Amino acid sequence: MNIFDNYLLEINDIILSNKDILNLENLENLNNVNLEIPPEHFDFDLSTNVSLVLAKENKINPNSLANSIKDLLLKKINHFEIIEVAGPGFLNIKLSKEGIANNIDDILENRDSYGSKKSNETYNIEFVSANPTGPMHVGHCRGAIFGDVLSNLLSFNGNQVVKEYYINDYGNQIKNFVESVYLRIREIKFQEKFPVKENLYPGEYIKEIANNIIKNNNKIKVDNFNNSFEELKKLSLEGSMSLIKNDLKQLGITHDIFFSETEIVKKNLVNKAIKKLKNKNFVEEGFLDPPKGESFKNWKKVKRLIFKSSKFGDDTDRALQKNDGSWTYFANDVAYHSDKIDRKFNKLINILGADHTGYIKRISAAVSALSNFQVSLNCKVCQLVKLYKNGKPFKMSKRAGEFISAQDLLNEVNKDAIRFMMLSRSNDIELDFDFEKVKEKTKDNPVYYVQYAYARINSIIRIINKNLDDKITIDKKSFSLNEFEEKILRKIFEWPKIIESASLKYEPHKIPFYLYELSTLFHAYWSKGNENNEFRFIENGALKREESLAFLHLIAIVIKNGMNILGVSLPEKM
Repeated sequence: MNIFDNYLLEINDIILSNKDILNLENLENLNNVNLEIPPEHFDFDLSTNVSLVLAKENKINPNSLANSIKDLLLKKINHFEIIEVAGPGFLNIKLSKEGIANNIDDILENRDSYGSKKSNETYNIEFVSANPTGPMHVGHCRGAIFGDVLSNLLSFNGNQVVKEYYINDYGNQIKNFVESVYLRIREIKFQEKFPVKENLYPGEYIKEIANNIIKNNNKIKVDNFNNSFEELKKLSLEGSMSLIKNDLKQLGITHDIFFSETEIVKKNLVNKAIKKLKNKNFVEEGFLDPPKGESFKNWKKVKRLIFKSSKFGDDTDRALQKNDGSWTYFANDVAYHSDKIDRKFNKLINILGADHTGYIKRISAAVSALSNFQVSLNCKVCQLVKLYKNGKPFKMSKRAGEFISAQDLLNEVNKDAIRFMMLSRSNDIELDFDFEKVKEKTKDNPVYYVQYAYARINSIIRIINKNLDDKITIDKKSFSLNEFEEKILRKIFEWPKIIESASLKYEPHKIPFYLYELSTLFHAYWSKGNENNEFRFIENGALKREESLAFLHLIAIVIKNGMNILGVSLPEKM
């Protein structure tokens, strides 16, 4: 149910049915007409640009057309009580008592789905995808929560969403990681000193993985690294992925699929993907210019397979092979995305870290080439997170080694605070995370303020021996609103617009912003009751006005739907 879509459909139908009366010959731009919430100072429920859009195309004075449309709408739509022509031709609309009551009834009838705009796309959302060389760090947390909440948001709209983790378990980094575990095992078993060597992983968690391998595999042989590599790789990756999955679980995140890069190599998926591109004439043998910053003199010119990614908007063509003829990381990634396309997803979303911005054009080019532009890839980059405690930068733990781990974060604050605050800024802006702020029980702590609004509503419901799941009806004849309820209702009507915008632009941060604003309106209403008996919800243990019960339900419905999308709990008592 969407008040904007419903009334906009009515307005458009009336325009089409009365185009001759309105002297409209050109209606091609009718789909550009919108219906919005007007600025608060106008004191109206809805606003439309219909007169401005159609007047321009039909060379009619917009104010004159606005007045004609105004008369028609007041005559045809009984939910519209007052319409005012504003500015260059906007129509500001105030709903009738019946119109407001009917829309409230619709929300109450469709409470669990209120705000959703039904769609049926198939999404693959790949997020986290950290190298499995240790536990998650804070940067991974932001991308993990962003990907999970975006998945929830798109699922709320009825889409089919698969949450996927790409395990980068192939290449030199994995070899260095396994060697680190190997040396820790030898340190534990034979008291050999762990060497100070470039590219090794010194974190305490390596000892934890090594100890678990020894404990559960007492016959493992570590006499020679090369001979034991494959077995150790398997066990080491199981250990590191167990750490990562545990971090994700504590953050409230589960993935549907864990896709291994090693499997890409084993199943020969790279050759298959490159063959597809060759058949489309998008791959050629040739030479590349040296990367920026490297001189021709130092550049080794080697003939190799090259993907013509510049044909698809990339800055330059990209190598699929290294100097020794082996596949590049990019070639493996092309194969991985080719597999996604083969799995019949029509929308791919990759959540990337701040250091992957330069990679977007080439992989987007590959998806366009492989799918003949039939599958869209959208890459969302999550910028860095800066942690502060007592006004000072938060220091890293010894356990992690060179980074602040997800466990460091979880040891300081709970999951709810982390999930909500990681979405307190747009993903493309650096985020300051202040531990002290998220522990405050004040308006300055957004997650607390939203949860407290829901808890306050539940306290009222308990006093009057009701339940938020109860079915309620509105007496449309006696129905009336006070000034606080008008503001709150307009905010509640705005909820579907927030969901629509957040979904279309993949911007889930709009949800916590909105929930905080709605909660602020409710707390202001509550506080006014402490000052003025007229605005109190309860008197002598009973509800003063039946309308108040409807509003408590409406606010609770929206907060519950929003916090479910965010994956944040809603305590009934605080």
